[in-house]
Amino acid sequence: MRFIVGEAGAAKGVFLVNGETAKLLPGQSGDLGGLISGDAVPAYEAVDAAEVAVSDITPDLPVARPGKIICLGLNYVDHIKEGGYEIPEYPALFMRGLNSMMPAGAPMVRPSCSHKLDYEVELMLIVGKGGRHIAEDDALEHVFGYTVFNDGSVRDYQRKTHQWTPGKNFDSTGAVGPVVVTPDELPEGATGLKIESRVGDEILQSASTSDMMWPVAKTIATISEYTTLEPGDLIAMGTPPGVGHAKTPPRWLKPGEVVEVEIEGIGICASPIMDEDAAQQAGAA
Repeated sequence: MRFIVGEAGAAKGVFLVNGETAKLLPGQSGDLGGLISGDAVPAYEAVDAAEVAVSDITPDLPVARPGKIICLGLNYVDHIKEGGYEIPEYPALFMRGLNSMMPAGAPMVRPSCSHKLDYEVELMLIVGKGGRHIAEDDALEHVFGYTVFNDGSVRDYQRKTHQWTPGKNFDSTGAVGPVVVTPDELPEGATGLKIESRVGDEILQSASTSDMMWPVAKTIATISEYTTLEPGDLIAMGTPPGVGHAKTPPRWLKPGEVVEVEIEGIGICASPIMDEDAAQQAGAA
């Protein structure tokens, strides 16, 4: 199944997607929380609601207030090398705050204090069933669905210290969605999917999710060693090579551009780039 959280005219809530059209699910007026909790989903044909075009839906965050947003920083070998890091024996993990996140289609904001805004296409999973000390063999049973994430990063602030928190947490730099796909529609662990970022015809990153050092199941098992995962938590799975700061000259995102990140079988997350001052005037930051 495929879902979008958003609004189309007077219809607001969780939409069940069927190709290029969608229907608002009854009783799901908020985010995916109800479905994550186990609410039944009727067949598309059985949903008594008017069809809307997917293109007419303004996306919201799939999970309005996730308890945790955990991100892998180094999960593709060639990306590790382009960043000048040693190959780690344990995943590099960091957290994002909710203010740093925004839905697909909303502006990604380049802060007034830096022009070094970078892109990172990533697979993101939504935890469906919580737990602690989850065995790797059981870990995929804890996934509700997968979506697309752009881990927008302000590189000079990311590299001010060994902790990446500032550069990964500027307001409105982490774009997520719009489509959430349940695991049964994808290969096991979402492996073997083409993952790509671009601006217009310029391909910035292109790789496969099979290149991840820590696949989804291993990542869930590793994270749950130190924290209890809860329904609605988000885990971002790291980015492949081709990021802007590693190019010569560096390729930073500029206001007026639209960056697209795409994962095969899931969809495209597009974000217009906007300067902070303009975003504040427009009420987007």
